[in-house]
Amino acid sequence: MTNRSGILFAVGATVAGLMTGVPSPSAADGVAPSAAQLTWTGCATKSYPTLQCSTVRTPLNHDDPSGRSITLALSRIPHTAKTSQGPLLVNPGGPGGSGLAMAGFVAASLPKETAAQYDVIGFDPRGVGKSSPALNCVPKYFEPRRPDPVPLDLRTEQANRDRAASFAAACGAKYPDLLPYMDTVSTAKDLDVIRQALGSPQINYFGYSYGTYLGAVYAKLFPQRVRRLVLDSNVDPDGVWYDDNIGQDYAFDARQKAFAAWIAKHDSTYGLGSDPAKVEAAWYGMSEAVRKEPAGGTVGMSELQDTFLPGGYNNGYWPYLADAFASYVNHKDQDALVRAYKKLGAIDDKGDNGYSVYAAVQCHDAEWTRDWNTWRSDSWKVHGKAPFYTWNNAWYNAPCASWPVVPLNPVRVSNDALPPTLLFQATEDAATPYEGGVTMHRRLRGSSLVVEQGGGNHGITLSGNKCLDGYLVDYLDKGTVPRGSGADADAVCPKSPDPEPPAAGTSAKTLRSATADGGTVLHGMLGFRG
Repeated sequence: MTNRSGILFAVGATVAGLMTGVPSPSAADGVAPSAAQLTWTGCATKSYPTLQCSTVRTPLNHDDPSGRSITLALSRIPHTAKTSQGPLLVNPGGPGGSGLAMAGFVAASLPKETAAQYDVIGFDPRGVGKSSPALNCVPKYFEPRRPDPVPLDLRTEQANRDRAASFAAACGAKYPDLLPYMDTVSTAKDLDVIRQALGSPQINYFGYSYGTYLGAVYAKLFPQRVRRLVLDSNVDPDGVWYDDNIGQDYAFDARQKAFAAWIAKHDSTYGLGSDPAKVEAAWYGMSEAVRKEPAGGTVGMSELQDTFLPGGYNNGYWPYLADAFASYVNHKDQDALVRAYKKLGAIDDKGDNGYSVYAAVQCHDAEWTRDWNTWRSDSWKVHGKAPFYTWNNAWYNAPCASWPVVPLNPVRVSNDALPPTLLFQATEDAATPYEGGVTMHRRLRGSSLVVEQGGGNHGITLSGNKCLDGYLVDYLDKGTVPRGSGADADAVCPKSPDPEPPAAGTSAKTLRSATADGGTVLHGMLGFRG
């Protein structure tokens, strides 16, 4: 969805037993023998010294396999155990998120004995990052300053409409041969090309955010090729994609209110008041102030919303954002907002690529209304109840109103032919609201849903919650899933604790948001805004 990175215990069920090494490829396995010859070369980083990289060719049009091909970039942390459970393909979301560093992140975050059993495979989906060709429709599209997101007059509305339409037109002019094949189904078929190239009859798959939809679509198309399936922070497969984005508007507004309540709780640190409503009002006062006079000439209303949006994805950012907020309100420190924008809100060249792929996939996956009156009416209706993010999100997706490629019919995700699968969802997740996890649970019969009760972060496994990670590790190790009697959840975990303000003398500007390799608190999931 947009750009922007643990429930009741019961007897578990077991899926197929461990593979004793990767089987030899054969025609019966659907594996092209010549394909299982990937050349892996070292591409180590400081954090991931055993990381390897490779590439594989895939048809641009899977209905014409002998036609033009494109290149997918792959990464791998090889298994080290005597026996292997096969490849574990990992995806951080998006659409448009790069997955190369995620192989290292997942392998490093799992217990060593669990990671040792898998070849953890990362990949850049078609159009993304180091895959070729990579899309970049309009470089520096998000450079400050953009028009105000809330169209208080017709001139502002028209400026935003023209900007979105020009992006769509530029994509169509620059990539007329690629856009018809930028979609989730084509990417899911790419996963099967990767499977064949790995020489494996089945894959294990672990996806976050949009990656849950990608995994579910793969499972729909190739159910016999799925061995284990982990989906964390599930997209609502019935809302692809217009309705899902409206759901996000309400959910991000609720997360912004939770942020204001957290600041009010820590009034002794931030001095913005102990009433959450007054703190929230101060935030909107700041928004109006930068609309009239952008902070440092850079941070207007659009840039301010971009800066604070990551706090809706992960509350690990709250101390840093609260510090910038308080510095501006209490001390008129415009530089604090500029620094926060540059750290969290600014989009670089990788972001330009990610957004181009995001738009190309979401605008093509499903039909979006071409009637701007519908967009306008829906956005003002939602804005009246959820003003934090609604119009920003509308303009983010507005290129779909004039996308130059005929949309597809979205895949009807459903499956009762899969081995037991494992789903994770936080009840207060903004990027992929809770109802999406419940719907995915119902669509994938035999799946188990693990819920983080009260949790609001996006991408909840491998983030320090021992309860959630325990279910993940049991599943990856033994194939066991919890089976509960609840209407929705099979297991419930307590939420991870909220952050505390930094101790006296400690700078709130110290973020745990990124490593030198690009792995983030959000696991790179500031995709599916989004």
